[in-house]
Amino acid sequence: MPNLSLHGISKRFGSTLALDGVDFDLVPGEIHALLGENGAGKSTLMNILRGLTQPSTGEISLDGHPVRFDAPQDSTRVGIGMVHQHFLLVPTFTVAENLALASPDKYPPLREAADAAKRLGWSIPFNTQVSNLPVGTQQRVEILKALLGNAQILLFDEPTAVLAPSEVEELFIVLRALRLEGRSLVFVSHKLNEVMALCDRVTILRRGKNAGTIAVSATTAEDLAQRMVGGVSETVPIISSVKTLEMREQPHNTLLSVTHLSTVGGLDSVALHDITFTLQAGETLGFAGVDGNGQAELAEVLTGLRPRSAGRITLRGREISRVTPRDLERLGIALIPPDRQRQGLALTLSIADNLTLEAVNLPRFRRGPGGIFIDRSGLRAFAAQLAADFDIRADDLSQPARSLSGGNQQKIVIARALWHKPDLLVAVSPTRGLDIAATGYIHARLRERQAEGGATVLISTELDEVAALSTRIAVLYEGKIVGIVPPETPRETLSLMMGGRTAENTLG
Repeated sequence: MPNLSLHGISKRFGSTLALDGVDFDLVPGEIHALLGENGAGKSTLMNILRGLTQPSTGEISLDGHPVRFDAPQDSTRVGIGMVHQHFLLVPTFTVAENLALASPDKYPPLREAADAAKRLGWSIPFNTQVSNLPVGTQQRVEILKALLGNAQILLFDEPTAVLAPSEVEELFIVLRALRLEGRSLVFVSHKLNEVMALCDRVTILRRGKNAGTIAVSATTAEDLAQRMVGGVSETVPIISSVKTLEMREQPHNTLLSVTHLSTVGGLDSVALHDITFTLQAGETLGFAGVDGNGQAELAEVLTGLRPRSAGRITLRGREISRVTPRDLERLGIALIPPDRQRQGLALTLSIADNLTLEAVNLPRFRRGPGGIFIDRSGLRAFAAQLAADFDIRADDLSQPARSLSGGNQQKIVIARALWHKPDLLVAVSPTRGLDIAATGYIHARLRERQAEGGATVLISTELDEVAALSTRIAVLYEGKIVGIVPPETPRETLSLMMGGRTAENTLG
């Protein structure tokens, strides 16, 4: 008998129907996957279960009794916990303080959290500030928060989106252990291989509707992909395929040169040591590595967000070692930041405003003496054109960016980075947390820019992504490049390098 049942759940946001009569049930001791494209309604359904939003219609029952969740405290009270994709932790607080915030009526809840951590084989630094913890440990703190109060139903919203491959397997061990304790888990994902490896049943959401529930043992990844997108014609918007684009003849000269680059580390950052590489026009150099080994710091140095302590950076032979973010557009450099919500978007501003944040200062959109007036109608038309060119799906560009799905939010970030065709693109985790269709779309746009002669520094913890897009792969470990290798290098070799093994450098 299901211990949690949802019947006829619908949710409308203005004119948008996010959920349309969804039925869903969860039985004790199972890991149940919720699969679907970005915008299919997965997060909305989880937020309803967590009490973060209320359904427009429908009924929720727990152990056969109707329940209503008007706030997260209501779902916590009946034993439902949630691990969010974007961690709900206060970075400047310690682990213990974050746990106390999550359970104010049980302060301090350390004994319960410590017992859970011990049972799961974790060593948690309870007195350490959260901002000083690696991503994997921060997620463990989120799980401990969800377990407070002996939660029997746990909701995991894209829990592997921020994890390296080794951390994913560690997480799966923990989730299986929680299942063995008799807990019920909902695993929200878009990664078919993870669903097949971990889950017992899977429910597919497509455009806000339940497209079917099936045992994982009775299906395949290919079948799930077909069910999820509803047919090949609906998978990826039609754009110029990179396979149909001819590479422009490029002179074999160096576009970007980084020589003996180093930075000073800190409590919340990794020091870079003697980073050296070159990049040609039309080339993608992918940086692989376990998260927290200098990837963020490298992207920040290249885009003027972090100072170097030594070394030299040149772009087309011109030194840019002291570049600032203000210089990027003028120099032909664009950045796709790692976190679209915190670093890539102004969520409360409109979609149109987000699309035109940089364009607003272009002479073509200024009027009057000295350009003191803004051509707002021109900007609106420009935003509409970008939304069409980059397949940003929204009913109204005046609605806030926060109202969009993760995939459409990321397309805004991609549009701002690519519309002016930068010579150098620094792309950090460009498809983190996105579904198959959105990932395929963004990969195609990155390949398209490469085929046009643009150069890309790609930084990602997704090995599949790095191998698919890169012409060469550099592996970072503790702030150092341990090797630069071809993209066809075996995964086993790359994994060893990510753990610190060196390889012979093949610098271009």
